Amino acid sequence: MATIRKEVMRLDANLPVDDMKTLPAQIEENVFIDRFVTVLSTAFAVLATLLAAIGLYGVLAYTVSLRTRELGLRMALGAQPERVRGMVLKQVALMVAVGGTIGLIAAVWVGSIASALLFEMKGSDPLVLASAAVGLTLVALAAGFAPANRAAQIDPMRALRYE
Repeated sequence: MATIRKEVMRLDANLPVDDMKTLPAQIEENVFIDRFVTVLSTAFAVLATLLAAIGLYGVLAYTVSLRTRELGLRMALGAQPERVRGMVLKQVALMVAVGGTIGLIAAVWVGSIASALLFEMKGSDPLVLASAAVGLTLVALAAGFAPANRAAQIDPMRALRYE
């Protein structure tokens, strides 16, 4: 750095040489805010997904508890546990299909509005939308598996006495 200062002074003494940085340091400084926003966005996306999974789990657990007598009666009449589990997971799949469709339509609509604010970027990338839909579907099915498994293990006699 000292050599550069001396060389610039030799070429033109009126040029100020202040706040010199290496190229990697300058690049790091330039992209710091972008990286920070990216990390925050990722953290909030993970938190939102976790909250959605917890909410879905809560709704399904509550639904299974409300339907305990019905599920116990089905089991007493000979329904196989796999069939009961499938019935609850089918409810999860229906919720995911309806919510996913509404969410994808809203994402494309908001993306088209936001594309005016983005420079040389599309507001809706099919790969991003597809990966988000697949990821959220997997999270929803994982959240629904515990209540579905609990529904498949209901003891018919206890369920019929359940209030």
